[in-house]
Amino acid sequence: MFFLLVTLYFLLACFAAWLLLFPVGRESVMRTLQDVGVRIDRFFENGRRFPQIGFDELRRGLIVLLGSCSVFVKRHFLMLLVCLVAVCLPPLVAWLASDKTMLDGFDVSTRQVNTQVAELLKGEQLVPPAALPPILFTTEEVLQVRPMLINASRNWQLLDNDFSQRLLLVFKIMKEKHGYEMAILEGYRSPERQNMLAAMGSNVTNAAAFQSFHQYGLAADCAFLRNGKLVISEKDEWAMRGYQLYGEVAESLGLHWGGRWKMMDFGHTELRSASLHKTK
Repeated sequence: MFFLLVTLYFLLACFAAWLLLFPVGRESVMRTLQDVGVRIDRFFENGRRFPQIGFDELRRGLIVLLGSCSVFVKRHFLMLLVCLVAVCLPPLVAWLASDKTMLDGFDVSTRQVNTQVAELLKGEQLVPPAALPPILFTTEEVLQVRPMLINASRNWQLLDNDFSQRLLLVFKIMKEKHGYEMAILEGYRSPERQNMLAAMGSNVTNAAAFQSFHQYGLAADCAFLRNGKLVISEKDEWAMRGYQLYGEVAESLGLHWGGRWKMMDFGHTELRSASLHKTK
């Protein structure tokens, strides 16, 4: 249906351009309209005298009208055919060449959700870890990577419950299976803070207020704890190995990992909602 509407639209556009650019076309259309108008007048006049003229006369009038249309098509057949091909071919080629994917923000992950993990999500309600001392977020290493982190919210209660339970399960698996202790750097983010970060440039974020899942409690930035200190730097091989494992575990729980973006954000995960077409 959509393809048909697009085709009709372009046919109308081509017809209008033909009328505008070619005087012969305008004259031909005017003559055709005048001829049709005359035949319509005759049709109604004959209709008033219908009992007298009978069905044969009416049939002949319709045949003549259709004959005029047929003559018009035959005279301009080549031009109509070229217009039809020119209009239909590009969208048809584009449709056949496309991968039929709509809304890339919601592309289906190639990773399958672990069924055992899915069952865990239905049962035990995990409890957020104790808040870390603010001084951990003001070290030289942290300030070099995230200079405004001290003012970020790390309140688990402001996160969507489904998302927080998935993220807490990620933390649990990372610690028990891979030996990485994790910490949340920033969860919920106010619209004012989002705009402030966006003003700092695309190297920080491309999203303004309400264009990020952070505003809906559906995203968080996380890092690792090693020997009582936060490790954020991607130059640290131990941390980069952790980020790869973190991404795999998060995706197995149905979360989206920022490490697969063009502007990679290894510590970022989000739970995408069908009602929120947003990007970080």
